[in-house]
Amino acid sequence: MPTRYALLALLLLAPVARAADAPKPMNVLVLHADDWRHDTLGCAGHPVLKTPNLDALAKDGYRFTRACVTTSICGVSRASLLTGQWMSRHGNPAFAMFKTPWAETFPGLLQANGYWVGHVGKWHNGPFPKDRYDFGRSYAGTHWIKRGKDEPVHVTELNERDALEFLDKRPKDKPFCLTVAFFAAHAEDGNPKQFLPQPGSAELYAKDTIPVPALATDEALKRLPPFLQLPANEGRKRWAWRFDTPEKYQTMMKNYYRLCTEVDSTCGKVLAALKAQGVLDNTLVIFTCDNGYFHGERGLADKWYPYEESIRVPLIVRDPRAPLASKGKTNGDFVLNVDIAPTILNATNIAAPKTMQGRDFAPLYRDANKPDPPWRDEFFYEHAIIGNKDRIPASQALVRHDAKYIYWPDFKHEEFFDLKTDPQEQKTLIADPTRAKQLAEMKQRFEKLKEQAK
Repeated sequence: MPTRYALLALLLLAPVARAADAPKPMNVLVLHADDWRHDTLGCAGHPVLKTPNLDALAKDGYRFTRACVTTSICGVSRASLLTGQWMSRHGNPAFAMFKTPWAETFPGLLQANGYWVGHVGKWHNGPFPKDRYDFGRSYAGTHWIKRGKDEPVHVTELNERDALEFLDKRPKDKPFCLTVAFFAAHAEDGNPKQFLPQPGSAELYAKDTIPVPALATDEALKRLPPFLQLPANEGRKRWAWRFDTPEKYQTMMKNYYRLCTEVDSTCGKVLAALKAQGVLDNTLVIFTCDNGYFHGERGLADKWYPYEESIRVPLIVRDPRAPLASKGKTNGDFVLNVDIAPTILNATNIAAPKTMQGRDFAPLYRDANKPDPPWRDEFFYEHAIIGNKDRIPASQALVRHDAKYIYWPDFKHEEFFDLKTDPQEQKTLIADPTRAKQLAEMKQRFEKLKEQAK
């Protein structure tokens, strides 16, 4: 692997300072990737992908292994990140601007409390509110971006340039919050090549053979609800774009992983800039993603649906307040995208508005004792219909560590999985009479949590 992707990892292994040693308000850096699921990291045990800088961040910070999104699609998940709310409350079913007042988002609250606030990269929530950011640049949709008269620049390179410019030009007498919102590793949907990495990454993974997922079979496809198996279903369409031959699968996944490693490199450079400026140890750093991703499992591509590949995302946190004993540790609690906004606000001593439905998750790595009240052991998942029910049907679910109930409202179709014995969700027990009592209890909780999401 070229050393330019690995050297930056060494810069991240400095001791984490305690909040008591930092009199200034804590800075915030959110590194927000796209279409990147929980196991797409070297530190998560990936057999091929190289992410040395994020691995170093996890070694110096804390990684959540069961982080999930409440809606698995770009725009909605990004709105939930900003507002700390389920889709049912913030009102963005897919691509429109969320209805939550800006003053109740974490960047709006930080700016109102004296922070220099920036956003660079993907927005995906209606028109970009540039005037609400001190430093705001929005772009996505293609892997090569033309800005003015300059030659096209790769979107991840543009993320890097803009993030470093923000850090260089920010007022040094004010705390800052920067969101680096990557378009990678999202596909360029209108391009037959789908994933277009930078030329300098061509050697990456060139000699590797990408393992084919165990669930990338016709048998797994046939276990899906019938309406997800149809050619009109968007997941099936995109599978045909990317994965319908072994050769295409290898080409697509290698380019996808190249995009991921490029994001990792940019993350490393941004973190190195924080270290060079002497502010890394007074900055809360969060790396996560807007949704998971099917890599051909079940004959599907992309996201949307309540299965594990789609709803689970990476989450790495480096927090100056964390005890040294937590460095490099992992946690299997359900931490959700709606928890990030209240966590950021708590870390910056700003009260989260009552409209936020998430919860500060810092006690999970800061405190020796269990959180009080106890942390959640279940959550409600929701996704709106997009286009029509044959393209992307609506879905809802009650997700627990050991079981999952799924409801497809457009088809009045139900699924029920025992995740202890069937973690790959291959055998629905919805008609099993021995599970009737458990199912009834879960359906009751499903309705209650659905109501609470509003």
